[in-house]
Amino acid sequence: MEAREKESAYRAVKIVFTNDIMSKVRELLKKSGYSSRAIEYYENHLNVGSIENPDAHYMFTGPCGDTMEIFLKITSNVITEAKFQAIGCAGSFTSGSALTKMITGKTLEDCEKLDDNDILHHLGPMPVQKVHCARLAILTLEKAIEQYNKKK
Repeated sequence: MEAREKESAYRAVKIVFTNDIMSKVRELLKKSGYSSRAIEYYENHLNVGSIENPDAHYMFTGPCGDTMEIFLKITSNVITEAKFQAIGCAGSFTSGSALTKMITGKTLEDCEKLDDNDILHHLGPMPVQKVHCARLAILTLEKAIEQYNKKK
């Protein structure tokens, strides 16, 4: 078997293996009580990443030990881009994804009015023991905006 054929076969096996694992993860999240939207955000890593030279940036560790880091690009008091990174559970990732989706295109003043219930409403059902993850996302955003306002 040539090197190209081996590589192609390896990729095919990897795709099947990955799809099988994600299918099992999807089912576990569903059984745990996550909404379809939350599962979609988790699977697609919505807005997970960093922004080079962000206008606002903050990292916060919640009482459960999960850590979230938010990166914001801001133009004329409007968040034009938002990304996050997290070390934590699916609840932290889905909450971070929901938050960054919700705040993009909004003014800082509108974002300061958001609370964890807004994230939970956006996501839909979530396991009760993961509700605090929405709070982690909000607190991290509040700290990032506070840091940005101090710089101005």
